[in-house]
Amino acid sequence: MPPHSPKIRVAISACLLGAEVRYNGGHKASRLCRQVLDEHFDFVPLCPEVAIGLGIPREPLRLVGAPGAPRAVGSVQRQRDVTAPLAAYGERMAGELGDICGYIFMQQSPSCGLERVKVYQDHGRPSEPKGRGIFAAAFCARRPDLPVEEDGRLNDPVLRENFLSRVYAYAEWQQLLRSGLSRKALLDFHSRYKYLLLATHPLQYRALGRLLGNLRQHQLEQLAPRYFSALMAALKHCATRRSHSNVLQHLSGYLKRSLSGDDKQELQQLIGQYRQGIVPLVVPLTLLKHHLRRHPDRYLAQQVYLQPHPESLSLRNAL
Repeated sequence: MPPHSPKIRVAISACLLGAEVRYNGGHKASRLCRQVLDEHFDFVPLCPEVAIGLGIPREPLRLVGAPGAPRAVGSVQRQRDVTAPLAAYGERMAGELGDICGYIFMQQSPSCGLERVKVYQDHGRPSEPKGRGIFAAAFCARRPDLPVEEDGRLNDPVLRENFLSRVYAYAEWQQLLRSGLSRKALLDFHSRYKYLLLATHPLQYRALGRLLGNLRQHQLEQLAPRYFSALMAALKHCATRRSHSNVLQHLSGYLKRSLSGDDKQELQQLIGQYRQGIVPLVVPLTLLKHHLRRHPDRYLAQQVYLQPHPESLSLRNAL
């Protein structure tokens, strides 16, 4: 996003920003969210349990029943069933927060957990497989394309980089829709994301290329949402050292006539060292960008893969 653009709006479980809204009156403040991501995002804090009228402190909730369709009840007063209010609030917020480009949820929460939430059975033990928080399930059902992640999983550098790449992709698509959807705009957007797609999901990279190759055979208003849903699903796949190396080789191919033999050898050596796990992704990527500045290429300059998120986040230093 350009430096003058307003911050991207991202919803977040309020306890992760330090709000004392948990059942015990505490919080789960996230250093990553409060000290790093807050500089880039306009956070929208939500606590569904407080929003539906449960007090602070309060009796903790637990999920019970079938893992695929659990109910949220009081851990002591089992007759207190708040499944319907939590689900209704999730559906309502999914509709009202139309301008958000991502959501960071509190993990293992019976209301907000995205996965691996304990679902208790009659014998008092949690089931396998585990379930999903009631609010999170309802929200995500209404917004299937929205990038979502749990705070705990963001401690993994690969998952963190993947999630934030998707948030920025989602934001760019929303900007495209505001500017006016056209066949040219859609093709230009896809062109910019080709190498990021190749790194995350090579099969979908080819499938989306074929889909847009028949663009004039479809109604744009019907094809564009279908394309974007497929794109966001593909970008959920985490790129690997092998797939990143493949993309770096593709990009370096554009420079084969511009670089000296020594420069080519150095670049290939660094790509090889990255693939072997000796150096992080930022090392061969920085050298590649250096050569692209010296030998500009209009097509490569527009590739989102080269900078899918602000450089100041240093996300690729740990990949």
